[in-house]
Amino acid sequence: MNDVIIAGGGPTGMMLASELRLHGVDVLVLEREAEPSTVVRALGLHVRSIELMDQRGLLERFLARGQTYPAGGFFAGIPTPPPNRLDTAHAYVLGIPQPITDRLLTERASELGAEIRRGCELVALHQDDEGVTVEVTEGATPDGGDTTRLRSRYLVGCDGGRSTVRTLLGVGFPGESSTTETLLGEMEVTAPPETVASVVAEVRETEQRFGLGPLEDGVYRVVVPAEGVAEDRSVPPTLAEFRHQLRAIAGTDFGVHSPRWLSRFGDATRQAERYRAGRVLLAGDAAHVHPPVGGQGLNLGIQDAVNLGWKLAAEVHGWAPEGLLDTYHTERHPVAAAVLDNTRAQMELMSTEAGPRAVRRLVSELMGFDEVNRYLIEKITAIGIRYDFGAGHDLLGRRMRDVKLKRGRLYELMRDGRGLLLDQTGRLSVRGWADRVDHVVDTSEELDVPAVLLRPDGHVAWAGEDQQGLLDQLPRWFGAAAG
Repeated sequence: MNDVIIAGGGPTGMMLASELRLHGVDVLVLEREAEPSTVVRALGLHVRSIELMDQRGLLERFLARGQTYPAGGFFAGIPTPPPNRLDTAHAYVLGIPQPITDRLLTERASELGAEIRRGCELVALHQDDEGVTVEVTEGATPDGGDTTRLRSRYLVGCDGGRSTVRTLLGVGFPGESSTTETLLGEMEVTAPPETVASVVAEVRETEQRFGLGPLEDGVYRVVVPAEGVAEDRSVPPTLAEFRHQLRAIAGTDFGVHSPRWLSRFGDATRQAERYRAGRVLLAGDAAHVHPPVGGQGLNLGIQDAVNLGWKLAAEVHGWAPEGLLDTYHTERHPVAAAVLDNTRAQMELMSTEAGPRAVRRLVSELMGFDEVNRYLIEKITAIGIRYDFGAGHDLLGRRMRDVKLKRGRLYELMRDGRGLLLDQTGRLSVRGWADRVDHVVDTSEELDVPAVLLRPDGHVAWAGEDQQGLLDQLPRWFGAAAG
């Protein structure tokens, strides 16, 4: 029996597998597709995801394969400069195609010992008081495939917006169906680069869901509104559809040819009613879908995984305090609901109708105020999130930015995914929890509180200097003290 089976080997599933393996949890990842996808749906990592990669020692791998850009101008595509004093040591966006992100996270999960099976589709599940039984079809062909049964203590559905796990659980997925659709692909063009740039600039004055961006060797990433909403968006569009829509929107098809891949996406906005049903949990697109404006989807899933991983590991190992695993839903469900709302707002601001365009002009003016700009950037990049841990220090519930210490950096101390007490007083103790919480006595000119207790996901569970206050919070997040 596995400790945890993860259905879905995308970025959410692989990040979760890595987080679980940091705690020695036996993990099996089941991925339906036999080969990794080459479709570039997501284009990069936002600040909070970059911070998480730094905390886990992965950031250098990503920086070596990506390109950094200023953290501004991605709320509804409204051009704005980066805000001043963004609360992070990583005030940039990392441009990196999703297939590379997928590969790097898969490599990480494998290095840590996760078992990954491709070409395996989960088709049934049953849970009881002791675990979850799943039926898996392996080596599927048009005539069917071999079905096997697997058993685990927990199952996590990271299997996308059309999640089989969510459907089999019967968890509701309320929201709105797609009313618009966008075509997306990579292909070559024959039009000169200067012509492409000129036409794109002119069209984007009114149509924000349009663009041609050069990649290399004459290949462009092409985005154009579709004529309608397809009955089955799993069926890719044709090159003829792209040509037709390019001519309709831009007056030219730019001579597009030789596509690498073609895809489509809609603006459906839905969220699972609950993220946990007994021993089965949902994460990433299986828990929430929304338009890709602002580039938040992949990042939201990665952050789900980091929130869930240590809690599920605590449950597996038997030290989780009562209700800890349920905080995954209570913390992450409101975060995703807020993302759904901001993508709804962005889609309205990208409309070509007169009313939304007037609102867009007004919002553009407001974003000229640095405080407004910063607020929206913190919302999109997820560094403004504060979980409700009750009353206390202003840091409580917030994620902790990286700070320089006398002997290094804070994030360098978080590689193993354990809790951390950063103690500037030298008078505190985590005796009884040393198997779950590291105690580091060090000082920082950037930290204006005597000590902070960080959860494995980097959020502040306690701040102060009183030992009794610390002892009140350690059991809440890290269970009973060891004998």
